Amino acid sequence: MTQQNSQGVIGSDKSSNRRTDYLYRISLKGLIRNEKGEILVVKEANRGWWDLPGGGMDHNEDIKTALARELKEEVNLEGDFTYRIIDIDEPAYLNAHDFWQVRLIFEIKPEVMEFSVGEDGDEVAFISPQDFETLEDRINQRFVRYYKHL
Repeated sequence: MTQQNSQGVIGSDKSSNRRTDYLYRISLKGLIRNEKGEILVVKEANRGWWDLPGGGMDHNEDIKTALARELKEEVNLEGDFTYRIIDIDEPAYLNAHDFWQVRLIFEIKPEVMEFSVGEDGDEVAFISPQDFETLEDRINQRFVRYYKHL
């Protein structure tokens, strides 16, 4: 399929004046900082790059439930947390999955700051935002932008 014909397109029959609707997958990512100001990152299972913990929001989930589920799966977050949205990425086409995605970035403040590799993770670490500034990878460059929104 092509980007123009990917999943998530709801057309109408030719006799209708109704325009075509395009759907996006919603990805929720959590930015968690420790007392040193370092950012919690995860290498998800079978991936070789760092990302913020989080993932796709399932149908019938509210934002907090989706964040809690994803943070448990990737970094073993236990307990309650507060959250607030700090950034939204431009829609991006994910060729490997054949859909469009929008990432919502939340600052997360957990009650318990203990993390370990969850069932969907391979590595978990706190990394200084300055370490990401020198990387040429655009995914890691986004972390610096998110951090500046705090």
